[in-house]
Amino acid sequence: MSTDYYTAPRDCPVCSEQLHVTRLGCPQCGTALSGQFHACEFCGMSDADRDLLWVFLTSRGNMREVERHLAVSYPTARARFDDLLRRLGHQPAAEPSTAAGSPAGGAGSPDSSTGSAMDPRLATLHALAAGQVDVDDARRLLGGG
Repeated sequence: MSTDYYTAPRDCPVCSEQLHVTRLGCPQCGTALSGQFHACEFCGMSDADRDLLWVFLTSRGNMREVERHLAVSYPTARARFDDLLRRLGHQPAAEPSTAAGSPAGGAGSPDSSTGSAMDPRLATLHALAAGQVDVDDARRLLGGG
């Protein structure tokens, strides 16, 4: 008897609705149970997503630890975690509108009441975190080389 296990899909390949667990089986004796069971929302996660979640939980939510474990920048680690939250059906926490103590590239932070567009430096960092630009392009856009 093979002991290879595969990760169960979370969504239906035909209509994309979430699948429901209706059968459980014992690999040792062959006993099977049929019915409606609550599915584990984490069971359909990829190995990489489970690893990310495990590091996040064991580091008590310290994104710097996640950053170190993934060997990526902080914005990239944050973006990957936000993507995981979305795939699990949760909206990530909103970014604060003003970042106290963040490095400023000029005379100061724009007033949030002006309704002006996002600071171009911040937009570049968001694009970098989302993988829309690479590090060299971001560095050039930020005026660092």
